[in-house]
Amino acid sequence: MNVKTIGREYGVLLLLGVLGIPIGAAIGAVDVLFGRVLLAVSAVRAAHVMPLLLFLAPIGVAIVWAYAKYGGISGKGMSLVFEVGHGKESNIPLRLVPFVMVSTWLTHLFGGSAGREGVAVQLGAALSHSFGKRLEAYIPDAARIFLITGMAAGFSGLFQTPIAATLFAIEVLSAGSLALSALIPAVTASFTACWVSSALGLEKFSVDVSAKLSMDLPLLGKLAVLGVLFGLTGGVFAWGLRQAKTLAARALPQPLVRIAVMGVCLSALLLLLHAGRYCGLGTNLISACFSGETVYSYDWLLKLALTIGTLAAGYQGGEVTPLFSIGATLGVLLSGIVGLPVQLTAALGYAAVFGSATNTMLAPVLIGAEVFGMSNLPYFFIVCAVSFACNRNASIYTKQHVTQF
Repeated sequence: MNVKTIGREYGVLLLLGVLGIPIGAAIGAVDVLFGRVLLAVSAVRAAHVMPLLLFLAPIGVAIVWAYAKYGGISGKGMSLVFEVGHGKESNIPLRLVPFVMVSTWLTHLFGGSAGREGVAVQLGAALSHSFGKRLEAYIPDAARIFLITGMAAGFSGLFQTPIAATLFAIEVLSAGSLALSALIPAVTASFTACWVSSALGLEKFSVDVSAKLSMDLPLLGKLAVLGVLFGLTGGVFAWGLRQAKTLAARALPQPLVRIAVMGVCLSALLLLLHAGRYCGLGTNLISACFSGETVYSYDWLLKLALTIGTLAAGYQGGEVTPLFSIGATLGVLLSGIVGLPVQLTAALGYAAVFGSATNTMLAPVLIGAEVFGMSNLPYFFIVCAVSFACNRNASIYTKQHVTQF
């Protein structure tokens, strides 16, 4: 390899890093719009749970009808992002951005149990991939590189965890391998999106969990046990979501009928089970875990089941924030059993259940450290490593490629 070739390669690398900055800024700003409106509609729902939940079924019918009539392939959601990342589709239509944002706002306003990360990753991927396609003639594999860059920026702008967001984007498309060609622009875009969203007033969730424990054999055993249990929980969520979608489609093959029937059932359950406690993101449950409020022993199980039901019916959103709440509430339950501090065990569950359900290893370790403190990194590493090993490649992302065992 001669000096000219080396210089060209470093020049391309520098260009990719620089281009990640405006991409991250733009996606961070869109994340702020999405996030702030989502918080506003969630507050409205919390204040008027009863009347709004009664309209969950009809609003679901409207969402499915709109996607079928005008959404085109954008209705595939995260599956489309994965298909484009693997070269099975060539385009993410920009109409996906308003569709997924508005439909997620409506899902949350009327009480569906869903997340938000899928929306952020989708909108980031759509905007950045569209830009990358224009550079294909100049930069090899530019479309895929910027798809991953946008995924990182979307995740980071919403959660303000830029290191975890970068690792999530480069490892999630193909579990067991890293898309390192996108590393530099993903880093610059991720940090820029984080800074922009913070500057524009989107708040980051973080809790200082101080746990100075001696890393001895008993502690390692306890962490390993937690890793197994959290790994199985994430795997059950991924498996259950896939089975629920299949069974719902088989029992109610017409999508409008499916969401109407399941929407009525969900409305009744969400009202009967603590009057809306399990609606929305699950941030109320996460807050309860770290503020000493009441956490029921069955919170994690009901949130798991109702989130699966909401997404299987056809409502929009993501899975990650509900997974955070499932893991945290399960951690509170397990803390007394394993004899570890409540906040630490809840934090470990927050990260590890997410990692298991998404079949990722590095991102959950770092999201735990970025949200709960870098001093806890060893605990997150052990629990998330065991959790990742125990989920046996189960994933909420059905189009994810698997290259590890």
